[in-house]
Amino acid sequence: MDYDKLVTVMRRLSIEAGARIMEIYEADDFDVKVKSDDSPVTAADEAADALISAGLRAAFPDVMLVTEEQSDTHSISGDTFLIVDPLDGTKEFIHRRGDFTVNIALVEGGVPTRGVVFAPAKGRMFYTDAAGQSVEETGALAVDQVGPTQKISVSDAQNDALMVVASKSHRDQATDDYINKYAVKDMKSAGSSLKFCLVATGEADLYPRVGRTMEWDTAAGHAVLSGAGGVVVRFDDLTPLMYGKDGYANPFFIAAAPSVVLKDS
Repeated sequence: MDYDKLVTVMRRLSIEAGARIMEIYEADDFDVKVKSDDSPVTAADEAADALISAGLRAAFPDVMLVTEEQSDTHSISGDTFLIVDPLDGTKEFIHRRGDFTVNIALVEGGVPTRGVVFAPAKGRMFYTDAAGQSVEETGALAVDQVGPTQKISVSDAQNDALMVVASKSHRDQATDDYINKYAVKDMKSAGSSLKFCLVATGEADLYPRVGRTMEWDTAAGHAVLSGAGGVVVRFDDLTPLMYGKDGYANPFFIAAAPSVVLKDS
């Protein structure tokens, strides 16, 4: 894989998709449909997906592509592929809360190695560079001009005073029960894959997810966190979370700085 080309393409497509999403987000109204799994989908999901998938297929025609909005891609299998969630956090989008992201990632050998997470309503852009180091880009976030970038890295966590981030839309008692096993200094909530990025920048130490997710929800954030020195492990046995699983469904997981002493489930 040409990582320089990949990072350039993923960054550009995420910004272009983000602009299209924001056009719909800022409109007076938009339609919300319900998919077969009862999850919502909007015109923004579909427009962003069309733009990103066309761009990736043109640039990398020989690489397998899995995308949330194209169900025919969910039955193909492999351990190396591009994977896309064109609008992660649709519920945040619908409720105009701003915590939604564009997620594009490369999985190699079952491991997310490169990814971009762009939050267009918040103007935050995180991605892995060609070498696999994660950065946050600031500035205008222009399509054809890379702005200033800052390397990001996970915290040196203080296990007697942890900062925990949890889902804004999917918080439940099981999550709270697990969090209560730790000495928590403070809690914050965030939507979509921004939770991975908050751990990647050291703004949080720990993100447990006791609930359903799919690989397209997590791959880009996982790549960004890994490139910042973080880990993502299964909730049940604390082994690394792998990709290319049957149906692209994830088990429960924990994302963290490696300095966090993880508790058993």
